[in-house]
Amino acid sequence: MDQAISADGTRIAFEQVGAGPTVVIVGGAFSLAADGNALASALAEAGFRVVTIDRRGRGSSDDKRGSTPEDEADDLAAVIEAAGGEAIVLGHSSGAVLALYAAARGAPIRSLFLSEPPFRFGTDEPAADLPRRLQQLVDDGRSDEAVVTFQLEGVGLPPEMVEQIRNSDQFVPLVPLAQSTVYDATLTAQVSTPPREMLSVTQPVTILRGEQTFPILVAAADRLASEIDGAELVIVPESVMHRPDPVATARVVRERV
Repeated sequence: MDQAISADGTRIAFEQVGAGPTVVIVGGAFSLAADGNALASALAEAGFRVVTIDRRGRGSSDDKRGSTPEDEADDLAAVIEAAGGEAIVLGHSSGAVLALYAAARGAPIRSLFLSEPPFRFGTDEPAADLPRRLQQLVDDGRSDEAVVTFQLEGVGLPPEMVEQIRNSDQFVPLVPLAQSTVYDATLTAQVSTPPREMLSVTQPVTILRGEQTFPILVAAADRLASEIDGAELVIVPESVMHRPDPVATARVVRERV
């Protein structure tokens, strides 16, 4: 993997595939660069150079105690600079929140594609102390409990689904990513209702969501599209239950760039 050096010295790992205009994919909670491979391949086939990232505290990237949303925005800016200096950014879930946040802070982003960003706009907000409790669980060596707590309180998954995940092979790879739940919970709490700076970005903004997805994500996408001047809302039928369809998503990007 290639590496970019963020403003605080943290090394951020990324991979590249394809040729053409650069698209940086920013994944959501628990995602690694490799989780974007199918989408990256579809975008590469559509004529793009695609960059996938291990966000800080994940995979091959480094981490620093006390990292902030500002640090993660700097990470994205550093990757874009390392990949050529300007990029289209496609963020999914909390990665979409981060992409919009980084754009508002001046990251060299050409255009934004935001896939089902989990803005809550003051509705059903997680407890304010969630990031602190997640950090305490990680510090106490209870990373598995941090993962479960984030799934229950941060994401809002039903307890039976969380228990099913915990008892499956899916759970083991999530545990090493527990520290990143602190960062996701902090970011989404800090800008749960996006401030004026985020709603007034000058880049073209396309907001994507599936027809069949969680109601809170439908509400978030639709409201965000109505509050960002000139934003386009695109409903992607092929994307189901918070899983962006690679080919359909690549088609949306290709048609708008």
